Amino acid sequence: MSTLDTQSIHAGEPEPRIEGAVSMPVFQTATYTHDDPGASPRYVRYNNSPNHQALHEKLAALTETERALVTASGMAAISSALLGVLEAGDHLVAPHSLYGGTLALLNDLLPRFGITHTLVPEDTPEAWTAALQPNTKVLYAEAITNPRLEVLNLTGMVDLAEEHDLTTVIDNTFASPVNLRPASLGFDVVLHSATKYLGGHSDVAAGVVAGAPKPLDNALQTTKLLGGMLDPHACGLLHRSLKTLGVRVRKQNETARALAAALADHDGVERVHHPSLSSHPHHDRARTLLDGFGGMVGLELASQTTVDSFFDALSLPLRAPSLGGVETLVTQPVHTSHKDVAPAARRAMGITDRFVRVSVGLEGPKDLVADFAAALDAGLDE
Repeated sequence: MSTLDTQSIHAGEPEPRIEGAVSMPVFQTATYTHDDPGASPRYVRYNNSPNHQALHEKLAALTETERALVTASGMAAISSALLGVLEAGDHLVAPHSLYGGTLALLNDLLPRFGITHTLVPEDTPEAWTAALQPNTKVLYAEAITNPRLEVLNLTGMVDLAEEHDLTTVIDNTFASPVNLRPASLGFDVVLHSATKYLGGHSDVAAGVVAGAPKPLDNALQTTKLLGGMLDPHACGLLHRSLKTLGVRVRKQNETARALAAALADHDGVERVHHPSLSSHPHHDRARTLLDGFGGMVGLELASQTTVDSFFDALSLPLRAPSLGGVETLVTQPVHTSHKDVAPAARRAMGITDRFVRVSVGLEGPKDLVADFAAALDAGLDE
């Protein structure tokens, strides 16, 4: 099975099919009989039900890794992965622009376990090298950053990690396996909030940790102890969604690119962020690394645009957090994903109340472009 589309449908499916069922049945049970005391017990908290096992195999194929593990959310994936590769006294290096929940984990929780970190202010080899300490163990990154859609020098990170014997961990949520498989670049651990593109329907919360056996064993043990497992019904929803992953994400790539291009010259916008635009600072790097530029768009509204009027005039997008679903969602990160980030840190990342994050759905491109253009016009008329 060479293509992602074929793997998303067939990888991990039980053979023979269970009772002939074409779709994987949901095993809605918390525990299983244990007639052989010498065998490992099957229990829902251990993430080893038939639903878990099928998902793990399918996700390992899609991420091009040896193993995969599903968790209860994206943050459960991030926290279990990092707690699995870090211990008291260790140090982590990451870019300064990260998802707000990840920043809270680094700033508030991990220090309680004696784990420290340094955030790199700029993506240069010199800055990353300068941030290293004798106790540095992990380099952490996002494939496409949330929310400003930067594309970091990922190959440079892998080279630096190999030079200093460090573990590389990457959140690939915004890119999805359709646009990037970081393991092929040499990343050790790949993370996803499966609530987003992998789930794709805004109806399930889940996370993924993928990589080599050792970090996966550690993440599984952490998940078992902290209880961050995915329940069987959620497994069934995610399993269903993965079968259309390629079709959905490629369409979202195309529509996001059309929307970004259409709005780039609108008077109501100061700047449009999307890696497909030649004006994007990492456009050339994105062309090299990514198979698609992603379904997220960032809008910096012009000073003459009334923010509330713009939001009120939108008719198709829904104003809601999260992303990656079939419906287009818009949000101000200053009030959602980065609400709990210190104001000074938000400003350093370029996140203001005029920054709008757009998760492009599966609506018609012409309909979305017309709706956003009309809303921007309304914002200018105030």
